[in-house]
Amino acid sequence: MRKFVSIRATAGVALACWCGVVQAQTYPVKPIRLLVPLAPGGGNDTTARLVGSKLGESLGQQVVVENRPGGAGAIASEIVAKAPADGHMLYLASTTFTAAPALVKKLPFDTIKDFAPVTRLAVVPAALIAHASLPVNSARQLIALAKVKPGQVTFGSAGVGSGSHLSGELFKLLAKIDLLHVPYKGSSQVTTALLSGEVMIAVTNPISSLPHVKAGRIKNLGVTSAQRWPLFPEYPTLNESGVPGYELLIWNGIVVREGTPQPVIERLHRELVKAVNLQDVVSNLASDGSRAMVMTPDEFGTFIRNEVAKWIRVAKAAGIRAE
Repeated sequence: MRKFVSIRATAGVALACWCGVVQAQTYPVKPIRLLVPLAPGGGNDTTARLVGSKLGESLGQQVVVENRPGGAGAIASEIVAKAPADGHMLYLASTTFTAAPALVKKLPFDTIKDFAPVTRLAVVPAALIAHASLPVNSARQLIALAKVKPGQVTFGSAGVGSGSHLSGELFKLLAKIDLLHVPYKGSSQVTTALLSGEVMIAVTNPISSLPHVKAGRIKNLGVTSAQRWPLFPEYPTLNESGVPGYELLIWNGIVVREGTPQPVIERLHRELVKAVNLQDVVSNLASDGSRAMVMTPDEFGTFIRNEVAKWIRVAKAAGIRAE
């Protein structure tokens, strides 16, 4: 009896593998939906549309980009988590995707268990910027000032739980300093507050802050990548400027519903890697300071798990409670 059950189980596995291979060979059989948990416009949406167009050309089916903002990405995530596991619905994950478990108490899905990673697409570091009047010219000097004046140096963010808030809290945690957080309602308001001197520092996209840096209104104290960024190598990393271990990349990538056949995931991975490395895509990414930095599905899965753990640790240290 045991031998019969074993044969049946083996046959079942073989049949599942065979079905997966057949599905990958015929995939896709209809248009693919790519959900973006953000409003139209912005770097992530632009990347999704550009890469989606290239992916559609290579797969022979249209890739329809759908914007489903709201709920810190939870609305779009839940749709994908409940979709058929056949690779016809993709999700553009980003930093918010991995921060959600630290910020939302009862998510209607499990960020780790309900999604299968396909590949990371592109990344860009953030920049630690300061008002021109602040008497520091490096992250190391900022840390020294904050230790002399604990709780007196203000840092602005786009709101409690936003990427810029978490980035600043990670800086506080690793540098072992006390900064005063001042939340705003968006990144543009943070920039305005910083330019007026209402807050002293902020973490933002280095490209968007570049015109103000060149005009002398603000200072770039360093970038958040582990190594100097090739697109602006003149700026040191925070890692080399007194904050060992600090690495933060603003990233995006593609995930699908868990249970999607592995051959389908592998095909999607191959085509997405080709798409993001096409010259016109590379040029478009560079205009926002981004670079294609793909990962295998396994590497991307490890990256996502590490990011989730990191933001849970930061939120706990900062006293940010899940809502």
